[in-house]
Amino acid sequence: MSLFMRLAFNRGLWDSSSIMLGYFPVAVSFGVAAISAGLAPWMAVLISVCIYAGASQFILLLLIAQHTDVWTMVLIVIAVNLRHVFYGPALLSQFSSHNPEPKPYAVMAFGLTDEVFAAARARLSQLTIAPKAYWYMGLQLGAYSSWVIGTAVGAYLASDWLSHFPILQQTLAFVLPALFFALLLDMMTSVDKRLLAAAAISTWLSSFFFAAHSSLIIGMVVGCIWAFMSQSRRGRHGS
Repeated sequence: MSLFMRLAFNRGLWDSSSIMLGYFPVAVSFGVAAISAGLAPWMAVLISVCIYAGASQFILLLLIAQHTDVWTMVLIVIAVNLRHVFYGPALLSQFSSHNPEPKPYAVMAFGLTDEVFAAARARLSQLTIAPKAYWYMGLQLGAYSSWVIGTAVGAYLASDWLSHFPILQQTLAFVLPALFFALLLDMMTSVDKRLLAAAAISTWLSSFFFAAHSSLIIGMVVGCIWAFMSQSRRGRHGS
């Protein structure tokens, strides 16, 4: 790895600090919840290492407690995470196809989460350090490490302690929405505010009729349509 690659990677790792602070307490909560659901501590950590799906891991615990068959669990987790299909193409354009630097897309796809996407979408276009792919992998590694370590702490250390303070466990769950809000504020300087408003309003309205993950997908579809229409209008005016 060249000096520029190491510098970009280290910068991405540093820029992941806000995501790490948000992920750690939520991951601790997942570790505690996994032990409460009857899983062994090593199994809780293995789920975070291999699946790494945030809220879907909590859904997985519920499905395990209900003795759901394996294929049904797989299909449900995939359905909940279908929103990630929109994330990859939105970020891919940020990495220059003319740059000869290697891009391990499989690794980059595995580490793509809601928070990583939000942070990368807000910062990649403004990033001056190169190569961007290594900055992005550093961002992902910081988030991933925090999630896995937090799960281990919750599974091996915090389960007995937090069981005596249920209010504290509920408080930990608030950290992730707060992180989303902070990332949204960071993104508002580089994204059309009308697009954000359209996606937010459609998500809020659909939440009255659909499950939370379905509402999120609807909001993303509305945002994509809005962006496509805006791009088409700019293209017509430009020509």
